[in-house]
Amino acid sequence: MAKLEEGERQLLMRDLEGWTFLRDAIHKDFTFQGFRGAIAFVDRIAELATAAGHHPDLEIHYNRVVVSLTTHDDGGVTEADISLAARIDGVVEPDDG
Repeated sequence: MAKLEEGERQLLMRDLEGWTFLRDAIHKDFTFQGFRGAIAFVDRIAELATAAGHHPDLEIHYNRVVVSLTTHDDGGVTEADISLAARIDGVVEPDDG
């Protein structure tokens, strides 16, 4: 899959609320009510990422999870990253906080 040009990336990201682009990756910070909510979210991301053959960078900080997506083999953000970001947004549960 090819790295998206800036205009393509901006167009595809327009519906991704809270995601930002920095240093050839897209990032979002998720906050939960506690550690268990953050870990449950990471578990759901792991299922999505495994199914997609993708390996996001995840940082866990007690009740926060920072997700970074890029396709290393293509040197930046691809449609696969945008697609996974949308699916990640879809697995945030109301009880997560």
